[in-house]
Amino acid sequence: MSPNQRLLVAVALSVIFFTAYTAIFPPEQPAANEAPKSQNVELKQNTTQTSFEDRVVEAVVGHDISPSEQVETIASNDIVTITNKDFILKIDTLGRISSKELLQEKFNDKDGVHAQLIPEFSAKPLFLRFVDVDINKEASSVAYTASVKEVNLDGTPEKVVLTQKLSNMTVTKELTFYPDGHYDAVVSLSENQQYFIYLGQRPEITEQMMTVSGAMVYTDDELVTIIEDGDAEGRKIFSGVELISAFDQYAATIMYGFSKDTNIVVERDREDNPVVYFAGLQKMNFNGYVGQKEYKVLHNIKPVLTNAIEYGWFTFASQPLFQFLSWLHGILGNWGWSIVALTFVVRIILYPLTYKGMMSMQKIKKISPQIKELQAKHKGDPQRMNKAVMDMYKKHNANPLGGCLPMLMQIPVFFAIYRVLLNAVELQGAEWILWIDDLSRMDSYFILPILMGASMYYQQKLTPNNFTDPIQEKVFKFLPVIFTFFFITFPSGLVLYWFVNNLFSIGQQFIVNAQFKNATDAEEALARAKKSDKPEKKESEKSDD
Repeated sequence: MSPNQRLLVAVALSVIFFTAYTAIFPPEQPAANEAPKSQNVELKQNTTQTSFEDRVVEAVVGHDISPSEQVETIASNDIVTITNKDFILKIDTLGRISSKELLQEKFNDKDGVHAQLIPEFSAKPLFLRFVDVDINKEASSVAYTASVKEVNLDGTPEKVVLTQKLSNMTVTKELTFYPDGHYDAVVSLSENQQYFIYLGQRPEITEQMMTVSGAMVYTDDELVTIIEDGDAEGRKIFSGVELISAFDQYAATIMYGFSKDTNIVVERDREDNPVVYFAGLQKMNFNGYVGQKEYKVLHNIKPVLTNAIEYGWFTFASQPLFQFLSWLHGILGNWGWSIVALTFVVRIILYPLTYKGMMSMQKIKKISPQIKELQAKHKGDPQRMNKAVMDMYKKHNANPLGGCLPMLMQIPVFFAIYRVLLNAVELQGAEWILWIDDLSRMDSYFILPILMGASMYYQQKLTPNNFTDPIQEKVFKFLPVIFTFFFITFPSGLVLYWFVNNLFSIGQQFIVNAQFKNATDAEEALARAKKSDKPEKKESEKSDD
């Protein structure tokens, strides 16, 4: 295989690798049964289907439970409204967080409607379900009362006490809400009974774009287990849990601060999506958060919560890259220019390897006529031909893989940045310049993807090649069109990175081409000087005789 064939294969693989594969087949996470902190319990699928109109507990929690626990529930109404400048949160008669509306315009959907974090029909945060059938039936028909009806979070935490008085027991939920979206919870029962508290289903406010959504369990041994929507199987039980999260691309419902012996259970609903809940104690404390996965907000609440930002396989590289990007934003004050600066730094770091690859391609281009002669000369003897070609590479210090390696090295870097830019909620509503007013959404005018494709085409024109197969050359020339097609629907921030990356590649190629030309001209001049010196030397030797 020729060097350019290898280059073509590398480029083709890169297209498949960072577009089609990630878009269509998101990375699989390690199975929870491989984790020492969890165990699997097989759960038979309940074939009994119950409609929402039946108002049973199944409709409230969102997953199949035993027939003995399918008891009627009251129609819930909101009893507490908590507001601040960024959100409106409501609590209903079942003691659940029934809704959270984001008031910031940058989080609006494509129709301009305020984002709603809590799905209407699903398990909701703080729902409490008893194991005892009779208690559960009564608890499902007795409404909670609240210490206050309206709360204004103007900068100081506010406490809300919810009380449910049953025949032989009183349930109390003391909830302290903070302006940043998190809360402290103390749940207590007047007598000891077994019960479960639900995390709530994931938000459904964004148009998912090649990202994972579902549930996450993060344990104290730093193991992350993700159960994606549609992939929940049976029941999984975890202990030693630091946090649980139900998440989509940008937002999450999170609970944390559990005691080490708290058992976290992950069920499946009727659509095989994960439902998360945990076993409660007579009195227990924990914490929660419902909101966007903004790194600074989560870090300020508790650093461990930043693990709720899902980067997939490239977390080890994506996390530090985002922190560096955030640091650049602190200096430049603009996420678009921060992406440009990040691209520049990455190119500088990779420059030595890129330079070697570009120089190797120039050398191969220079000796390509001689290589073709050797291939023609030894056409009938492949073994001898390969040896002659490799000797030619060695003689001219040319590495046939040199042009591929820089590109292959950039693929994991691109993937890490790709995951950062897809999952960074900070880019929502972030402007760059002119028509780019939201780096988290596609360029509605398609200007940036077209510029990216044009810059890729121009970069190809500058890059040396020696294609011998016209079909390969045509496919190679169509790559900018393919890339442009893929990138049209990508977030502007990601397209901006690739466009700027192309511009830096063009600049580097100009430099390398000029340096190689100067070096070649110097070699040829030196060769001509040596050749012209030889006759003069012979004439001087004759005159001496």
